[in-house]
Amino acid sequence: MAGIQTQEEATKEDKLKAALWYSIGQTVDAVSMNQDVNATPHFIGGLSELVWAQIEDVTADLEAFAKHAGRNTINSQDVVLLGRRNEGLEAVLKAEAKHVKEANQR
Repeated sequence: MAGIQTQEEATKEDKLKAALWYSIGQTVDAVSMNQDVNATPHFIGGLSELVWAQIEDVTADLEAFAKHAGRNTINSQDVVLLGRRNEGLEAVLKAEAKHVKEANQR
């Protein structure tokens, strides 16, 4: 049933969230030191939750794109499609997808 997590899945999610929080905390600390500002743990926690929610949205979109194409695996076409509303991002994603495709053909 969708939405029901096993204990193992919940533990994995907690570990991923903790790793994300740590990584964001390190980045925020580095930027804060360079700009001579302070960031509270509350800010870092809020930013981490925001990023986690964005990751969940992107994941759902990528899974839907792959499913719509009749695939079980997400590929670079799905990622490029994700950036379709942002011209700059789309150009970067297309260039990277082309680079990866060329590297795989070698």
